[in-house]
Amino acid sequence: MSKFVKKIKIKKPDDWHVHLRDNNILNKVIKYTGKFYKRAIIMPNLDNPITNCLKGISYRNRILNAMHVNYEFQPLMTCYLTRSTIPQELELGFSKKIFIAAKFYPDCATTNSKTGIKKISDITSVLECMERIGMPLLIHGEEICQNIDIYDREAKFIEKTLDPLRNKFPKLKIVLEHITTKESIEYIKKNDFNYLSATITPHHLILNRNDMFSGGIQPYLYCLPILKKYTHQIALRKAISQGDKHFFLGSDTAPHFHKNKINIFGCAGIFNAPSSLLSYVEVFEEMNALKHLESFCSENGPKFYNMPINKETITIVKKPCRIVKRINVGKDVIIPFLSGKTLRWSLDDKC
Repeated sequence: MSKFVKKIKIKKPDDWHVHLRDNNILNKVIKYTGKFYKRAIIMPNLDNPITNCLKGISYRNRILNAMHVNYEFQPLMTCYLTRSTIPQELELGFSKKIFIAAKFYPDCATTNSKTGIKKISDITSVLECMERIGMPLLIHGEEICQNIDIYDREAKFIEKTLDPLRNKFPKLKIVLEHITTKESIEYIKKNDFNYLSATITPHHLILNRNDMFSGGIQPYLYCLPILKKYTHQIALRKAISQGDKHFFLGSDTAPHFHKNKINIFGCAGIFNAPSSLLSYVEVFEEMNALKHLESFCSENGPKFYNMPINKETITIVKKPCRIVKRINVGKDVIIPFLSGKTLRWSLDDKC
């Protein structure tokens, strides 16, 4: 596609990494995902994590009940893995299409992960089951240790956990979520797409760690995995601009109340649902790679998950779109990523 393109029509995208929280926050943020995406992988790290089939069904119903009536949307549920996870529960959930995948959080790696996995060997029977039934394992890929620099956690995870895991379970389908480093790019590209792929967020494509400290500390740019060096940002941008099918859209949109983002111990997470798709379009345009936008947004993810590609289409036009400044939730407020900023692209309706 030419850099002078003014209109883009693509199959409706899916978001393969979404946090919706619950209750009042869920009710307020869900429409922003439903507006842009047909399906979304829903992450299970609630205050009360989604650890079994009954919880998964209940949460899916809450999501569907909260969705805007004008949006046809399918939440794809995941199970939160703990040391107590029963393989038979996962197999039942996967066979009944309650769960599309299971999520591995290293202990204390991110929001609501205090019941995560300390040692991968603690869930060997679970992984054996998942490999046998073809259930994808979604991984927050950071090695959590006080002696490992926070900027090195992802690279160390590949070396110490992921590579041994894949050697032991070579047919286990794995998504390395929200990758941030050139090491991840290089490792994933060398492996079979059918068994290892990755999601990439808009904020890790747009920003690097310098942005987090520009003009003073920027708590709204604090996320986990944390923003990395410019060289890693460039590696991510190059990977998507080449059309490699290993990589697909996963926004990692993660709402927090303003008071919790600017607290003395600020929460990690960037709520980008109102701007994520349009941000991706801007990056692909900047990389002169619009011809690969549809595969990244709408095709690579379904192919990895062995799901049909959406038949519906959306049209994106070269027209300014101003991102909502704030979202009121009772007496609290959520500030979106790129709050109040104007992007170059819009959906072909009122933005």
